Amino acid sequence: MTVNREPKSRLRFLFINIAGAIAFLSVALGAAAQEMADHHHLVPDPATAAPVTFEGQDWAAARLKKSPRHQAWEKIKNGNREINSFIVFPEVKNKATAIVVIHEIFGMSPWVQSLTDQLAEAGYIAIAPDLLSGMGPKGGGTDEIAATGNNAVGQAIRVLPPDQITADLNAVADYVAKLPASNGKVVVAGFCWGGTQTFGFATNRPSLKAAFVFYGSAPTTGQQPNQTIDKAALEKISAPVYGFYAGNDARINATLPATTEAMTELKKKFDPVTYEGAGHGFMRAGEAPEPKAPAVTGNKEVDDKATETYQKQLTAYKANVKARAEAWARWNALLRKL
Repeated sequence: MTVNREPKSRLRFLFINIAGAIAFLSVALGAAAQEMADHHHLVPDPATAAPVTFEGQDWAAARLKKSPRHQAWEKIKNGNREINSFIVFPEVKNKATAIVVIHEIFGMSPWVQSLTDQLAEAGYIAIAPDLLSGMGPKGGGTDEIAATGNNAVGQAIRVLPPDQITADLNAVADYVAKLPASNGKVVVAGFCWGGTQTFGFATNRPSLKAAFVFYGSAPTTGQQPNQTIDKAALEKISAPVYGFYAGNDARINATLPATTEAMTELKKKFDPVTYEGAGHGFMRAGEAPEPKAPAVTGNKEVDDKATETYQKQLTAYKANVKARAEAWARWNALLRKL
């Protein structure tokens, strides 16, 4: 009796193709997740952003855990509010300049804390306030809000009252300026959403020694799409403003010509540097682990596409690493001159 093996061959062929499709989807989704982790592009409306998690920042948490420096959480008073703030002290002999670190739109993350520790390692008192302190359903901050659902952190940050942000930052700046280990000099630095807040804070605190804006925009007036640079706000700036921008960040970079023109007209110091090839969020992405090469599936089409995606990720990663190193060196050089 002759056995018809055609159905089994067809099933085997179908199974191989299904497996290939699953592998392709896995690679594609993994690439998208890696791109988000590497760049964390800030979108105009956080309600449309991808879910916020810090699972991809284990490397930052691990680095922070190994730090020998004195780290503490301080609750700093702003009227009836308490701003939960992460502070790290340098191991230095003399009194140090203090740096207020303003987090990204993703809130108080392991990377923000790790960066704060790195600034202390460089010789500065560094403090990062969780500006979502007290805004959670039970009075908590970023972690509590993040646990309530996808996009919750971005949504919460989006509706923070501007006056509250300014008052919180002033309270934190006042606190570090008066610490016994402080020399009284205070600077501010922020990233992404925090970069924009840094520019804004420079208009509200004349005593700042410098403002370091990482891929953030200047204060504006009016409504989109007819917003213009707020020259009345910029007029209040007394500290030099240093900008750090990514070459592949058209949304933010589109604001630079008008900002530069306004600051020049007002005779305010604004020194922006753009790091070509880097993406928005390169200070964080440039510290993250290198993307891993995809596993070979045996399906040429799938493997070719996965390799192409990997090469793009690797190119972006190397550009971010380079930009981060250059920006860090520039930042430290500027800090030493204060």
